[in-house]
Amino acid sequence: MSQAALTISSKNYSSWSLRGWLLCRMAGLDFAEVLVELDDEARQELLLLSPSVLVPRLTHDDVTVWDTLAIAEYLHEVVPDAGLWPTERAARARCRSVSGEMHSGFHNLRSALPMNLKARHASFKIFSGARPDVERVKAIWTECLEASGGPWLFGAAPTVADAMYAPVCTRFRTYAVELEPRLAAYVEAVLSWPLMGEWTEGALVEPDEIVELEVEF
Repeated sequence: MSQAALTISSKNYSSWSLRGWLLCRMAGLDFAEVLVELDDEARQELLLLSPSVLVPRLTHDDVTVWDTLAIAEYLHEVVPDAGLWPTERAARARCRSVSGEMHSGFHNLRSALPMNLKARHASFKIFSGARPDVERVKAIWTECLEASGGPWLFGAAPTVADAMYAPVCTRFRTYAVELEPRLAAYVEAVLSWPLMGEWTEGALVEPDEIVELEVEF
């Protein structure tokens, strides 16, 4: 497979960068990381690189893909045997549905519990507007794990859904969100995933301060 490039931002703060990176690694893609620091000049660069002003941005074989779910679908086309989506039709439909729900929703959760891999709170008061999002995530995980048997959302191996919800697992740990044992075990499985360990190692050596944008990145 041809060398590709994945443009990402902060490994500590950028949940969308993490999702795209996980998908590329799960697909076995040979890619170079292109890190964009989010200062004012870099924001202008992102405007040129990605029409949505968001990372990640994948380039491969003269193809440019800048939306996370579009990246997932592109990788599925390029590497159909990678198992990014479940093989069974009903499970695949559910996987696409819960992945799409994360892609387009949970705005209050993202605002109230921003991703920060370096931070840990012994307790954290979640504002009322974000609580329905937290409960919806719990419901999705419970339904998926009960249907598949775990340990991943759709069975024995991670899929696009696990990549989409991995940043939520880090948020729940950072902000001490209480979980029933089965969901806590799922979070632990995600956070113990060697790919997550590799990403986290990169996050821990980053500077602590970044310039914030008006969009989640």
